[in-house]
Parts: sequence; structure tokens; C-alpha cells
Amino acid sequence: MKLKVEVHNVFRSYGSISAINDVSLDIAPGILFGLIGPDGAGKTTLFRMVTTLLLPDRGSINVFGYDSVKDYRKIRQFTGYMPGRFSLYPDLTVKENLSFYATIFGTTVERNYELIRPVYSFLEPFNNRLASRLSGGMKQKLALCCALIHNPKLLVLDEPTTGVDAVSRKEFWETLNELKSMGMTILVSTPYMDEAARCDMVALIQEGKIMEYNTPSSILSSYRFPLYEIRSTERSKIVIELRNIKGVRHVYLFGNSIHASLDPGLDSEWLRRILNDAGITDIRTSTIQPDFEDCFIEAIQNTD
Repeated sequence: MKLKVEVHNVFRSYGSISAINDVSLDIAPGILFGLIGPDGAGKTTLFRMVTTLLLPDRGSINVFGYDSVKDYRKIRQFTGYMPGRFSLYPDLTVKENLSFYATIFGTTVERNYELIRPVYSFLEPFNNRLASRLSGGMKQKLALCCALIHNPKLLVLDEPTTGVDAVSRKEFWETLNELKSMGMTILVSTPYMDEAARCDMVALIQEGKIMEYNTPSSILSSYRFPLYEIRSTERSKIVIELRNIKGVRHVYLFGNSIHASLDPGLDSEWLRRILNDAGITDIRTSTIQPDFEDCFIEAIQNTD
């Protein structure tokens, strides 16, 4: 049996709206795969098809040797799925939710306790609390425990860290690495570009198309253009000015600074001269290394 997730030329539309457009992926077993893209990029639709909750309009999906259409029952037996929106029963307690999901899969909490223990240890003091009264981070932990309760070979997580605090995000990714070390294949989607570096393989998706699929280090090293950080009290004016200048590939606000990518051969002196000619003199520039947001924007530009 091929313990891979294979997506072949998949299309999926909602009426006239194309959500997934000719996507192909080959995801090796035992890795932490990241699907990175903004809201509306197609991440949820793709994951729902992998987990057999949606059918592709065209193309095929093969999960660990099973066809997602013909063999959906078998796929669901070894797949754990955590949707982006909290979908457990709010009027059941923590313990009741766990017991319910264990029963659905023909197991018990006790049988797979060691698997969920690192996460469940945070929840045990709240065993008798209704799920609706948990904090965002605790709801996330409960949802993960329910997705793991049947010891799945494949774990699919749709934007699991959206809306949780930084500490919970860090703890969550540490947990995913522990699960991966046990041999579990993990697929996770996120709109947070900084989380891409935590994955073994990353696919950048926008408007239902895969723009790049590679290791995080390869994606970062493939960025080929001079990139500068600009600091100024006239940030908005600088962005407007540079967007109309030939030779500036992209420019956008990045926190309290600006990132500007230039065509090869252009440098900070050229950048400073252009802005000085526009009457902007409060400028501090420095060469920087690209992060995933820069790579994502460059990938979008290459597909336009």
C-alpha cells in the first residue's frame, strides 16, 4: 500500500466560483505538510475533499492507497479531521465529548489515552465543564483530542491556530512535532506565513491554485530579487509613490516598515534617489532576507 496522499488534477467549483483549479500534490508519508494561503484561497475545500467530505468535480484523490470517492468509508477509519470552526457539542462536557467521539470510532478514551495525554493533561481539570465555556485555546485542545481519539494514521487540521494566543500556538506546533515523531502524517492549513517554516513541505495556494510546492528552505532560497526594508514617517506616501515606479516589483506595508522588492541591478541608492525626487527625505533603508510573506507575494506576481 502507498502510504501517500496523492491529488491529481483536481477541480472543484461552487456554482460559477472556482474554488480549486487543477491542483496536484504528492504528499509523502510521515511528514508535516503545510497548506499556506489567505482566507478564501481554497484551503478548506481541498482538505474537505481529502477527508472525503466533498467530492471533486474532476480529478482524483488517493489517500494511503484508497480512492476518496469509492473508498471513503475506509479513509474515514484512519483519518482524524479537525475543522477550522469549532464543531464539537457545546452542551456536552469535555469528558462527554471525548467519550462520544471514542464511541463513534469503536474505541475508548482509556485505550488511546497515552496518545492524547500530552494535550489532554491541560483539559483534565475541566473535565466537567461544558465545551461552550472553554477558552479558545482549550477548545482547540479538545478538538485535537477528539481528532486523535481513534489513533489515526492521517491527521488533517484546517487552520487550527486561528484565533488562539501566541503561547497556545507554540504549544500546538510542539504537539504536532511529537505526533509526527510517532509516524503520523499531518496535513495542516494556516493563513499565518510564519508557521510555514515549521513544516517539512509547504504548498502556497492562492485562488485555488498551487503556486509553489517545496521545502520551506527551498522556497526561501528561491527568492531572487533585491529586497529592502524602508523605515519612514511617510510610509503611506512611499507605498503610493513606489507602486507607480518601473523597477519596483512589489511594495507593501509590513508592520511599522515597508518591504520593497526591486528588479535585479537596482539598489538602495536608486531607491533613495527615486524617493528624494518625489520630495520624500525621511528614509532609512536596509537590505533584508525574505520571509514567507515576501515569497508568497512574489509567487502571486509570477502567476499574474
